[in-house]
Amino acid sequence: MDTLIHSLRDITIRRISVSEMDNNVYLLTAKVSGAQLLIDAADDLPAIQGLIADAAADSPVAPKLAMIATTHQHWDHVRALPGLVEATGAKTSAGVDDAPELPVPVDVLLDHGDVGNFDGFDVTAVHLRGHTPGSIAYVYQDQAGPAHIFSGDSLFPGGVGNTGNDPERFQQLLADISERLFGAYPDDTVVHPGHGKPTTLGAERPHLEEWRARGW
Repeated sequence: MDTLIHSLRDITIRRISVSEMDNNVYLLTAKVSGAQLLIDAADDLPAIQGLIADAAADSPVAPKLAMIATTHQHWDHVRALPGLVEATGAKTSAGVDDAPELPVPVDVLLDHGDVGNFDGFDVTAVHLRGHTPGSIAYVYQDQAGPAHIFSGDSLFPGGVGNTGNDPERFQQLLADISERLFGAYPDDTVVHPGHGKPTTLGAERPHLEEWRARGW
């Protein structure tokens, strides 16, 4: 299976789905430097190592995993994290409010608006409260095309993530995605969720009030 989903001007984006939960694992690789960011070491370490091996074709330089970023604390998104850290020695990042729950020490604690600088690309942390206290979406702004949002379990095709039937959590998550995603990025922005297929902000924007009315 070809793991390459986007070949952009400066980076490639590769994806695999792992586990019975259909978790997406994303890998960004800088075409010039080989610097890599992996988002959500969810499960199946051999499959993730295969994904990293696939990306060796994306740069003339041997790729180097610089960071393993976690979108949120839930167990199905972190099962391969300890093994991948041990195998690669890569640093880790997560939202400051979720980091204590991760199964490894977190090197970089993220607040809303923090920017990660990699050799050849930047990624911005967007704090989306509600699914978990410290959920982080990672945004790559392509210099020659649409932005790409790695939304974890905060935004999916058809709605926001699970907020435990808690009206306050739901309203907080809806407010955050409305302001920090839909209010900040245009319709052609690609959304890469933590499970399932991608979408765009433009495809989802007309349904925001519908989501608000139904309460989930």
